[in-house]
Amino acid sequence: MSDGALIRLRGVTKTYGQGAVAFQALKGIDLDIAAGEFVAVMGPSGSGKSTVMNLLGCLDTPTAGEYLFDGIAVQRLDRDARARLRRRHLGFVFQGFNLLARTSALENVELPLVYRGENRAARRAASMAALAEVGLTDWADHTPAELSGGQQQRVAIARAIVTRPTVLLADEPTGNLDTERSREIMQLLQRLNHEQGITVLMVTHEPEMAAFARRIVHFRDGRVERDERLQEEPV
Repeated sequence: MSDGALIRLRGVTKTYGQGAVAFQALKGIDLDIAAGEFVAVMGPSGSGKSTVMNLLGCLDTPTAGEYLFDGIAVQRLDRDARARLRRRHLGFVFQGFNLLARTSALENVELPLVYRGENRAARRAASMAALAEVGLTDWADHTPAELSGGQQQRVAIARAIVTRPTVLLADEPTGNLDTERSREIMQLLQRLNHEQGITVLMVTHEPEMAAFARRIVHFRDGRVERDERLQEEPV
């Protein structure tokens, strides 16, 4: 977009249910995110932060308002078009890792490329490169049960970046890790943001982890309560 906004939300609402049982999870969100930003999204349970991440990830659609992704009006796309945008531009990292238990780290990383229909040789090369970027080349043949929690999350991050996404969406990526492993994962996300220019959007409850971002957007009661830019990032 001409003003540098990769993601733009304008007047976005999201309502679940109808009539007396209707619940408005988002109440008119305005938000701009530029390419290359590292943004943490925080807020108490029920604040709307997970709902907005689902919308940004093309996993749901707004009830009203406008969502532009690189100038594309996402709310006007059908399900198949949203899926194509998701596969082409978005990578996902979850709190629970979501790895297939009986397959190797390499095979887990390959999955998005399988869905894209890439040939075996191309999949292997790209997946080994992604594992190298997260420091797990020597663990490519190990199953999740043979990996620590931090290593499993690194595999999940490699799977998310193997398609070279424009945006990485991370939902509580350190929620199941101890403090030391959490800092390692945050430093990895920070490096991917700095060195590859991947835009990172992360939901977290932990202020220490949010401090790795360049910007923190606070949600409360379905609205943006505060939007703060950080002067420095931890090393």
